[in-house]
Amino acid sequence: MQINETLPELTLEGYHNGNIKKFDLSQTRGKWLVLIFYPADFTFICPTELEEIADLYPEFQKEDAEIMSISTDTAFVHKAWHDHSKSINKIKFPMLADPTGQLCKALNTYIASEGLSLRGSFIFNPEGLLKTLEIHDNSVGRSADELLRKLQACKFTHENPGLVCPASWKKGAKTLKPGVDLIGKI
Repeated sequence: MQINETLPELTLEGYHNGNIKKFDLSQTRGKWLVLIFYPADFTFICPTELEEIADLYPEFQKEDAEIMSISTDTAFVHKAWHDHSKSINKIKFPMLADPTGQLCKALNTYIASEGLSLRGSFIFNPEGLLKTLEIHDNSVGRSADELLRKLQACKFTHENPGLVCPASWKKGAKTLKPGVDLIGKI
């Protein structure tokens, strides 16, 4: 999947708020969507990431964003993990199940030889267009703070056409207007 391509229309089973149910990704249109791919439940790095993201979930919601985590585990495994882990019990966002790797394959996170996903973070705008992605080796965890910063930058540029966010930009900081702010600084 490439930047500015549309999120595939898929329906996946998932675990959310004590229930196992179907989630239609097209129903996320109208909000920002953050998809968090991780290799597997009951592992070592994954709970550290997901707990950190769960702690910041209210901040993502303030940005009109929904988070969904995805692994190739089943929704029943997600429920078992949620029920037995203090870290994962903090999660209030949907935990999607992709046991056939359908969504993982569509977003190029699938490791066919292992039947698992790479760690991937994808941010889609309210129209369903991919705005940022990050995929990396499963031995390195991601930062929830950085993911939130990227969401805020994507949202700012979406709401302010013609402005761009410089390196390490944080919400409320100065932005740039290409062709204006660079004059005299080259």
